[in-house]
Amino acid sequence: MLSAPLPRGVALGLRGRLMVIGVLGLSVGLALGGVVLLAVLGYALQRSVDADATRTAEAVARLAAEDALPDPLPVAGGQVRVQVVDAQGRIRAASIDADRLVPMVRPDRLDPDRRERLVVSGERVGLAGPVRVVTVPAGTAADPLTVLVAKSLADVRHSTHVVRTILLVSFPLLVGVLAAVAWRVVGATLRPVEALRRGAEEITGRAGPERLPVPASRDEVHRLAVTLNGMLDRLESARQRQRAFVADAAHELRSPVTNIRTELEVAQRLGDRTDWAAVTESLLADTERLSRLVDDLLLLARLDEAAGRGTARSGPAATGPVELGELLTVTASRYPSPPVEVTPPGAPLWTVGDPDELRRVLTNLLDNAVRHARTRVVLAAAPAGAYHLVTVTDDGPGIPAADRERVFDRFTRLDDARARDAGGAGLGLAIVRELVRRAGGTVSLDDADGPGLRVSLRLPALSPSDEGR
Repeated sequence: MLSAPLPRGVALGLRGRLMVIGVLGLSVGLALGGVVLLAVLGYALQRSVDADATRTAEAVARLAAEDALPDPLPVAGGQVRVQVVDAQGRIRAASIDADRLVPMVRPDRLDPDRRERLVVSGERVGLAGPVRVVTVPAGTAADPLTVLVAKSLADVRHSTHVVRTILLVSFPLLVGVLAAVAWRVVGATLRPVEALRRGAEEITGRAGPERLPVPASRDEVHRLAVTLNGMLDRLESARQRQRAFVADAAHELRSPVTNIRTELEVAQRLGDRTDWAAVTESLLADTERLSRLVDDLLLLARLDEAAGRGTARSGPAATGPVELGELLTVTASRYPSPPVEVTPPGAPLWTVGDPDELRRVLTNLLDNAVRHARTRVVLAAAPAGAYHLVTVTDDGPGIPAADRERVFDRFTRLDDARARDAGGAGLGLAIVRELVRRAGGTVSLDDADGPGLRVSLRLPALSPSDEGR
């Protein structure tokens, strides 16, 4: 009945399913235990009957061997019958209640040379119920005899019947009591889960921080609640970053678009008096700035997508060995010298990564350094154990130590009053950190030896066997 399908539209909850499984398992276990108990009890009682009958038979056999059989044979208890039968099936001696004419076992079923245990009808012996008969050879070779001892199995049947009745009555009661206790225990165990469910159901309507209730017990449910709250914190942080990113992107995109629209409207009003060369130059500058901003936003979006998938790369860009000395020289050649100076390494330094991404990292750092440097910018690389150290050092005003972590956030500019065309959108260092992280390295800001700022990149070094591949 427990395995029958439920009516359509009716479904058991977790508590009900656990109860069904538990009660079913308990019932099967108790049933098997009862069967085993009855089997063991019946076997033990049967062995006891056989042992008593065998002892009586052996005692009579010793008397027969000494030719000292009394008549009637002495036996203890009224539920025992004894006969001594010869080879022709004649009864030589019997107990006081045993039949003296008809053997308890037909002669054709007797084997005078071995012991046997038989079950015969109680009517043949004069006892109630089935009777256990034990046969033991006796006498001599010239005059073989067989001792038959019969003992009623009524007590065995009665004992097993009583135990069976007790089990049939007590097992359902025991199952019912245990089911009631288990229902309360399972309910108490699942109460924190229900609290989590209600909290999750109400969480979208809360104005405050999204948190699930954490049970006091240090068990799996407690760990689940802590894990879910950690996930909610990360999701909330991601949503806040996304909202801030969208708001900052919209703000940054509005500026060049507004400039372009304003210049076009002014040019339209001036008509023939418009200096189209100046307007064109200004529009191209705003368009280039807008294009750079869109490219940076798309790059950060791809980096976020790759980080969300847990992958190291996004898109078809290939990775491979990159020689840092050559990369530094080629990147620095695009800038005037002075102020940009390159200190090449004494030997080739190989790392792994996307050459375009590493070039983008150096370009962003050099742009910032050239923008703020007074007289010089030094680009250098040197081995540093398992990493290669690439530094970009300028002699500008530097960055306060309290702000050196904040400048890696997106749309962060320490000087909000400066011109946007000169200061950029505040995405350069954010892109640097994401690209360096994808390459397996780190980036940090430190004071230069003199005035200024040093940006340090630590990129993983290739083993000698991989260099130049």
